[in-house]
Amino acid sequence: MITLAFDSTARAASVAVTDSDRLLGLYNIDNGLTQSELLLPMAEDLLRSLKLSFSDVELLAASVGPGSFTGVRIGTALVKGIAFGKGIPCASVSTLRALAENLRGIEGIIVPVMDARRSQVYTAIFRYKDGDLSRLTEDLAISIDELSRMLAEFSGWPVYLVGDGYRVAAAGISKNGIDLRETPELLRCENAYSVARVAVQMHNEGKTVSDSEHLPTYLRVPQAERERLERLNNVQKN
Repeated sequence: MITLAFDSTARAASVAVTDSDRLLGLYNIDNGLTQSELLLPMAEDLLRSLKLSFSDVELLAASVGPGSFTGVRIGTALVKGIAFGKGIPCASVSTLRALAENLRGIEGIIVPVMDARRSQVYTAIFRYKDGDLSRLTEDLAISIDELSRMLAEFSGWPVYLVGDGYRVAAAGISKNGIDLRETPELLRCENAYSVARVAVQMHNEGKTVSDSEHLPTYLRVPQAERERLERLNNVQKN
């Protein structure tokens, strides 16, 4: 099954093509351009280099959040556009679940952390044990102190962080007696191959959706909406 997957939820733009679980090609760029300028040309180049076209794609996937509100919308909209009218199943992949997939095979507590600003991180807690990666919490937007308190419950387990909030989270968590282990730098960033792997699992479990059902996931109200609500609240107070 040929899968085309995207990740645009953080700084880098990432596109992957897989045949079931086998990686055929991975294309990552972090050069300051917006993902809207990059993702479609990257996908076209990658498919062309593999002597494939969009008509060969049997499963489409994107990380749908949490993450950059703009990046989440871009990746989601691109998948919807490619799938529109073609009946291609779509996998709406949690960015945090995809990040945890980066560390599959490393036994311990796996904690994706993405910078959510406002002194918070987007995070979730997973455990890899005996060949199985299991989710222990839902996706959350919490402070690093709150995350530290949650991780204290897993005393005796090594903890591995992954994601663009790695450094700031590591600095806060390491002060609280957590058995924090270093994650190889190559595995810390979002990448579309992990999105594709999760998407294939979702397909096998019957958890794909149509293009109209493929939607972004936000754990917080976008900044523009927060500012609008704050202005409205100020007007009502006055």
